[in-house]
Amino acid sequence: MSRLKERAEKNCLNCNTEVQGRYCHNCGQENIETKETVWHLVSHFFRDITHFDGKFFSTLKYLFARPGFISKEYMIGRRASYVNPVRMYVFTSAFFFLVFFSFMNVDNNSIVSDLKLNGKTFAEVEALDSLAFEIYTKNLNKDEGHDSVPMSREEFKHFFDSTVMEGGIRFTNTHYKTKAAYDSALSSGKMKDNWFKRLLVYKEIELNEKYHNEGGKAVKDYANILLHSLPQMLFILLPLFAFILKILYIRRKEYYYVNHSIFSIHFYIFIFITMLFIFALNKLNNELNWSVINYIELITGLGIFLYLYKAMRGFYQQRRAKTVFKFFILCLSLFLTILFLFLIFVFYSLYKL
Repeated sequence: MSRLKERAEKNCLNCNTEVQGRYCHNCGQENIETKETVWHLVSHFFRDITHFDGKFFSTLKYLFARPGFISKEYMIGRRASYVNPVRMYVFTSAFFFLVFFSFMNVDNNSIVSDLKLNGKTFAEVEALDSLAFEIYTKNLNKDEGHDSVPMSREEFKHFFDSTVMEGGIRFTNTHYKTKAAYDSALSSGKMKDNWFKRLLVYKEIELNEKYHNEGGKAVKDYANILLHSLPQMLFILLPLFAFILKILYIRRKEYYYVNHSIFSIHFYIFIFITMLFIFALNKLNNELNWSVINYIELITGLGIFLYLYKAMRGFYQQRRAKTVFKFFILCLSLFLTILFLFLIFVFYSLYKL
C-alpha cells in the first residue's frame, strides 16, 4: 500500500468511476494524491523489487523441489503466491540468452580451427602453404636461368589459396563462377539439375562472389545467424511441445491446451536455470580443469530428463507405467520436432546469409 495521502475527491483519475474506499473497484487504481517526492518513487521501487523477489524465490523453490506442483497450482487457481509463468519465462529466457551468447560467441579463430577445405583443415592448409613456398623458393634458386620475377610470400599465398587450395563455399560439386555460366550449361542440356540443387548452386555462386571466396568469414557469419536463431526456434517449439502433451493426454478432458502450455513454460524455465548452472560449471572447469566437474555436468544434464518425468508424474498424476511410456513418446516426439525445426532454420539462416 502507498503511503501517499488519499484524495478527498472520490472520482478515479484513471477511469473516472466513483471510488468506494481507497481503491477503484473498476480498474484497481489507488485513489491518492498525484504529487509525490523522489523518496516516494525510490521506496515504491524497492517495495516492488522485494515483493517480486519474494515471489520469485518462492516459485523457484517449488519449481525445483516439487516438479509439476507449480503448474498444478496454476491450473486449480492458486496463482497469487507465485510469479506469473509468462512473466517468469520472459525474465529467465532473457537472462539465459544474455549469458548464452556471451559464452557462445563465434569468431574467426573458432571457425578457422574446424573449417575444412577440400578435406583439409585450415591448419593443414597453412602448413601446406608454407611447405609449398619453401619448395618454390628452392626451385627458383636452382633455376638460375629463369627470367620471371619471383613472387613474394604474400603473392604466392594468394596464388596457392586460389588455385591449389581454393577456400570458397562448396555446397555441390559444381565449379561455376557465375550464374550466367551455370545457366548456359543448363540451357545447353549438359546438366539436368533439379530445382533444389539449382538453388544450392545459385546460393554457392552468390556467396563466393559476396565473400570473395573467403570461406572462413562466410561460415562465421552463417554460424552467428544460426546461433542467434535459437531463441526463435525454442519459442516456436513451445506451442508444439504443448500440442504433443495435448495429444498424449487427449483423454484427460480436464486438461486444456493452456494447461499443457503452462506446464511447458515451467519446464522451459527449469531448463534455462539448469543450463545457467551448467555454464557456470563449464566456466569453473576451464579455470580448474577438474575431472569431477565433467561428471557433475553430465549428471545435471541427465537430471533434466529425470525432472521431466517427475514433472509429468506430479502434474498429470498418472501411474508410473503410463507416465514412463508417455515420457519416452514425448522425448522421441520432441527429438523429431527439434530436428525438423533445426533443418528449417539451417536453410532459413542460409537464406539470410
